[in-house]
Amino acid sequence: MKVNLQPVLNDANLDAQQQSSQRQLAISISASAEPQDRTIPLNLCLILDHSGSMNGRPLETVKQAANRLVERLKPGDRLSVVAFDHRAKVLVPNQVIEDPEQIKRQINRLAADGGTAIDEGLRLGIEELAKGKKEMVSQAFLLTDGENEHGDNNRCLKFAQLAAGYNLTLNTLGFGDNWNQDVLEKIADAGLGSLSYIQKPEQAIDEFGRLFSRVQTVALTNAYLLFSLMPNVRLAELKPIAQVAPDTIELPIQKESDGRFAVRLGDLMKDAERVILANIYLGQLPEGKQPIANVQVRYDHPSQNQAGLFTPNIPVYANVVRVYQPDISPQVQQSILALAKYRQTQLAEAKLQQGDRSGAATMLQTAAKTALQMGDTNAATVLQTSATQLQSGQDLSESDRKKTRIVSKTILQDTPPK
Repeated sequence: MKVNLQPVLNDANLDAQQQSSQRQLAISISASAEPQDRTIPLNLCLILDHSGSMNGRPLETVKQAANRLVERLKPGDRLSVVAFDHRAKVLVPNQVIEDPEQIKRQINRLAADGGTAIDEGLRLGIEELAKGKKEMVSQAFLLTDGENEHGDNNRCLKFAQLAAGYNLTLNTLGFGDNWNQDVLEKIADAGLGSLSYIQKPEQAIDEFGRLFSRVQTVALTNAYLLFSLMPNVRLAELKPIAQVAPDTIELPIQKESDGRFAVRLGDLMKDAERVILANIYLGQLPEGKQPIANVQVRYDHPSQNQAGLFTPNIPVYANVVRVYQPDISPQVQQSILALAKYRQTQLAEAKLQQGDRSGAATMLQTAAKTALQMGDTNAATVLQTSATQLQSGQDLSESDRKKTRIVSKTILQDTPPK
């Protein structure tokens, strides 16, 4: 397995006369398979809401979706299933897949009842997932249709951060229109997974299948982007690092013992680009080709039972010129637009919460224009529709709010893969 690492500045040229310049550094990271690589077994945990509001078709389609995943698991893969209402229980303890039919029978026994305690489901799910994580790709699918009415949302976030520390990835799926997008997004972001929206029950099978296909492409785990900046180069003070593909996530940054910065990437997928965007400031530099940073990835290779591997250290250069002409990278401009779309939508949501309907509509229109610049027409349509509704004096429905959040974070696929 090979890690591809490519740093690119949004503008590779710097003005030698400028005392300070701002640049965006996009770092593209992906894994590519080699002929000798074997498939890494999966360690999957389904954390399923079976509260009273899931009664009828919602729970039946979720059980069907879960059973389809069981059928797709291979010998050597592991599975656990946790179910929660206002309490949580381990329905299927973490185990190697030997009797899929027995597991499906356990899932099919689930009945809808009670309230919702997401944090308890998350706690048990992380415990089960941690039991089988050695040399595996460990991911959880947390599905809920409601608020965490019997739980504590801060506790959810703490559990998500704990999962990240154990190198476990958390994906969240909001079912219907009454789930809390702030809570599910925070869990998915902390767990470096994805946030999905299942608007109608019949979409559950496709959405579970899409996520499962994504998990199957994971090649390397426990990956960190490491970088150092040269003297006279610094990170922006506010929100300096974000992931912009495949989903947009504001990423925390930590300092390593050797003084480098580290950003957790989690799982790396085969031939699927992960793009990180760093906002940097450069002081005045002498003319010529000047090194401004070094980037490297540390990762584990579970199929070869190897941990703490490193890519070569790659230097990043800027061309410092006396007669400045911009040298813009279209690829990095796309990344900048993706982050702008997300942040503009966030500002719109904040204004809406403050009662500033007009300000929210303006920001959503701005986000729609940004999406159009990117060529993301699906997002532009959703964002402009929401803006128009607010301008006409209507409230946004819960469904509209969910769609707005999802399109702000990612580029929608027209047809999810089976």
